[in-house]
Amino acid sequence: MALLAFTPGADDGRCATTGAEAGAGTGLGRSARHGRAGRCQGRVLAACGLALLPWLGYLAGTLPPAEAAAWVALDTLEAAALLTAGTRLLRADPRHRAPAAAAAVLLLADACLDLAAAAPGPELAAAVAMAVAAELPLAALCARLAVRPPRGPVGGR
Repeated sequence: MALLAFTPGADDGRCATTGAEAGAGTGLGRSARHGRAGRCQGRVLAACGLALLPWLGYLAGTLPPAEAAAWVALDTLEAAALLTAGTRLLRADPRHRAPAAAAAVLLLADACLDLAAAAPGPELAAAVAMAVAAELPLAALCARLAVRPPRGPVGGR
């Protein structure tokens, strides 16, 4: 199911970077631009969820069993939420909001736990880098997706 994230649709598969660029000179309306942005965001979430899968094996094989169980469980929940939200976004399914909200909370918790559990020195530096470069921006994207208003006709227009 996660491989659906990388199947190109009717467009050329590229992510639109700004609203102005997405529809400039193409005659595309606002909903088409938002559809492309949603597909791009869906691909990002699904790719991040897939990227966590090998990480789970690494954690399970390198951490002590008690720690591995906790970290693998947390990261498994993150991967499931990201993959669910991503694939639903790709299908323009409005039910992407709940898994996106769950992913935002899990990613924020993961960043906080990483920082709290890291020993001073290189381990703390790595935890800060992961939080700033990956976990917090992805949590912000997921939170934005969870709370943004639905697109399209409102009130039967």
